[in-house]
Amino acid sequence: MSKPAVVSIVAKSGTGKTTLLEKLIAELKRRGYRVGAVKHDAHRFDIDREGKDSWRLTRAGADTMVITSPAKVAMVKINAGAEEPSLAETIDRLFQDVDIVLTEGFKKSGMPKIEVHRRERSEVLLCRGEEHDPTLVAVASDTPWTLDVPVFGINDAGAICDFIEERFLR
Repeated sequence: MSKPAVVSIVAKSGTGKTTLLEKLIAELKRRGYRVGAVKHDAHRFDIDREGKDSWRLTRAGADTMVITSPAKVAMVKINAGAEEPSLAETIDRLFQDVDIVLTEGFKKSGMPKIEVHRRERSEVLLCRGEEHDPTLVAVASDTPWTLDVPVFGINDAGAICDFIEERFLR
């Protein structure tokens, strides 16, 4: 099986990354693609709730704990040395059964990026502001820009999916 395409959706906090990702995932699924998603969290998160069996097993020392049901599978894997794996390593390990992985965050990764921009949130772009990020492939914005990459309306998930499909899935 070939490696999945990867596109990172980046923006300042509160700009609308998750909202756009929801629309892109739904549209790509409608088009028949298998879609994975990775959300970056700079903080320490915990999906186990204290007292639940999964929490108890992890707390007891399980390095990997998996919950399965007919509807879904969830995994808690303790990072060795409390070091976050790279995005590429995470994708290689966990996403071989999808056509494309859309990530939220990962501004510093070397993966292709679509920047979400909202004028009320910022006057400048992250990837074409103080620094020029060569991995930027498109911008989704509520403001028109003249750039060296395509610019889409912030709510135009169809056109953005057309672009993703043409550039990364064919």
